[in-house]
Amino acid sequence: MSHSSSASAAIPADAPLLFFDSGVGGLTVLDAARTLLPDAPIVYAADFAGLPYGAKSEAEIAARVPALLGRLVERYRPRLITIACNTASTIALPQVRAALDLPIVGTVPAIKPASERSQSRVIGVLGTEATVRQPYVTNLAHEFASDAVILRFGAPELVLAAEQKLRGEVPDPAIFDRAVAGLVSQERAVKIDTVVLACTHFPLVQEELARAFGRAVTFVHGAEGIARRIAYLTRGQTFVGNGLRFVATGPASDVVPYMPALQARGFSNFETL
Repeated sequence: MSHSSSASAAIPADAPLLFFDSGVGGLTVLDAARTLLPDAPIVYAADFAGLPYGAKSEAEIAARVPALLGRLVERYRPRLITIACNTASTIALPQVRAALDLPIVGTVPAIKPASERSQSRVIGVLGTEATVRQPYVTNLAHEFASDAVILRFGAPELVLAAEQKLRGEVPDPAIFDRAVAGLVSQERAVKIDTVVLACTHFPLVQEELARAFGRAVTFVHGAEGIARRIAYLTRGQTFVGNGLRFVATGPASDVVPYMPALQARGFSNFETL
């Protein structure tokens, strides 16, 4: 028996995939993963008590995320963790990998696929303020889009708008207008043809952003690529479903407004950390 097959055999079939985000943005990654791995048991963890991450300092995130994930690993014994949050990934991924001895999948801005699609070579990047200022984003641009103009804008309001939408509320359209204006007001922005949604929350409000742009642009995010990575790392493993569990930091009452949208996705168990 090969090492990889023996390692797979040692993983309990009911060991879940753990998805972690500051809120519900990571559901966009989960949706893509469930398309490829429909039988996998899932634990989705939302750090509502820490939301929004984009307004926190790098030091706060680098301390908070590994500590929370350590507690989640102790409770749920996952086979793999996906940090379904661009801000947490670009800041805390090295610390998490150093602290936890299991596969960790991060979420990074989809600059490479955006570069492959852009014809005008002017690419917008919408993310949280914490994400768009990271050297990691600069390095991705140099590696995969060195011939393109990369225009960044931090739009933290979009995180809260996405959370509102999933609760069944209607966000203020001005939020999307401000986010788009933050990109298109920059020099050379008139040629933007591709926009990276560099926060897992943002695909939840892609339709609203498209209306605010008022012209054709291609939106790119990394959910499908992350899902393929999860499937690759769990190839050959056995899944026995124990349902979809949603766990959140903060008071249990914070979860209640999200429950219709979560139940529609198949979640049946709701817990607090």
